[in-house]
Amino acid sequence: MESFYIGIDIGTTATKAVCFDINGKVIRQFSHSYPMYHPKPDWSVQKPDEILDAVLACIAEITKGIKPEFISFSSAMQSIIAVNKDGNPITDAVLWADNRSHAWAEKLKNSKQGKDFYQKTGIPIHPFSPMTKIAWFKEFDTEVFLKTYKFISIKEYVWQKLTGEYAIDSSMTSGTGLMNIHTLKWEIDILDYLTISENQLSTIYSPTHQGRGLADNFLYILGGGDGALANLGTGAMKQGRIALTIGTSGAVRLPIDKPYIDAEMRTQCYHLIGNQYLKLGAVNNGAIILQWLKESILKTNDSFETLFEEAEKIPAGSEGLLFVPYLLGERAPIWDASAEGTLLGIRIIHSSAHFIRATLEGILFGLLSVTEILLPDLDKRHETTIMASGGFGKSELWLQMVADIFQMNVAVSETTEGSAWGAVLLGMKSIKIEVSDDNPPMKLFLPNPLNKKVYEQNFDKFKRVYPLLKEL
Repeated sequence: MESFYIGIDIGTTATKAVCFDINGKVIRQFSHSYPMYHPKPDWSVQKPDEILDAVLACIAEITKGIKPEFISFSSAMQSIIAVNKDGNPITDAVLWADNRSHAWAEKLKNSKQGKDFYQKTGIPIHPFSPMTKIAWFKEFDTEVFLKTYKFISIKEYVWQKLTGEYAIDSSMTSGTGLMNIHTLKWEIDILDYLTISENQLSTIYSPTHQGRGLADNFLYILGGGDGALANLGTGAMKQGRIALTIGTSGAVRLPIDKPYIDAEMRTQCYHLIGNQYLKLGAVNNGAIILQWLKESILKTNDSFETLFEEAEKIPAGSEGLLFVPYLLGERAPIWDASAEGTLLGIRIIHSSAHFIRATLEGILFGLLSVTEILLPDLDKRHETTIMASGGFGKSELWLQMVADIFQMNVAVSETTEGSAWGAVLLGMKSIKIEVSDDNPPMKLFLPNPLNKKVYEQNFDKFKRVYPLLKEL
């Protein structure tokens, strides 16, 4: 009798449920999307129950006619929800993209205390982190702060509704700015600074932690954060590989075997399980910038596939058009929530197709600037393969552009749903099933040497734009 293993990936714009066989082959999948709201400038929030409903709908659909061995979770990181004693939200889910705590975070970042906090957590002081979001509530919404029973992420909210338990895994915790990356425990100095107690946070467990569904009696596995699980699911926890994910946002993640702290506070450090860690840089401005371009600027109903076909006709470098896409401020490597987007070199020859290609290139330039920090040795970079995951892994144009811009080989595994498969791999570990996490690449993209020079020139210009225009 065939066994089924389900990974649920709670993303920023949609939840996906993917059913795999034991070899990682996708049997079927479903997704339910939900909106992001911006009720005030710099605010980015979602409704916790809209996401919970999407998760429940995905579980109901994916389990029709089958009894899975387990259901394991991946989730977007750095959200925070204040809940009351009944476990009900008293705030929206405040997302990683929310910049309301910018002024407060900027002040702390430049202080001795802020630098000390980074040394302990490996998480830069920036509005994306739950630590700064809790601090904002403390300072600017005292009523909510004093009423809060617990501060939890969207994954913890879903888990509590399914199992009745407040639990967080160590990979999600390592992205909060509240956990000591060296001890894997809540950092008391930071909790004292925020005047909250450990009782106001969930209990930290291994990502293999199990729970039973209150309503359905399914075996649930806690799983981890989407970034770390994308590495695991694409086989990028191995030496000689680096993970590149582009969804709503984007990230580059390099596997390491112990915590890493950057002297200039440019990188993040996450824990996965055991001695598996990641040093990484995440960017705010991923495919959400393409969605903005399509809906707000081009105002077209054309599919992204059609838009990419038009962009493919434009030569590398977009004939001088350069886009620095900091529309949502930016995290790595500049860590400036007030950064703004810049479009340079516009001429009468440029069409909508040029704008699409320049947007694709600009998003990748942002991720290359992170990769330079993670892998400063050019020779080592050329010996390292990029393992691609996320929605962009379905576009051959974009994958070839990664190879050309990074001048590195790019591999795509059989499933582009790396985070969901990573969650399933943790589930298998939890129930003692031995399975390889190698996930051999299905397709390889090699750098085109003809595009090397134009991309090097454009990337050099890209890196100079933000520092030059910052004061303006």
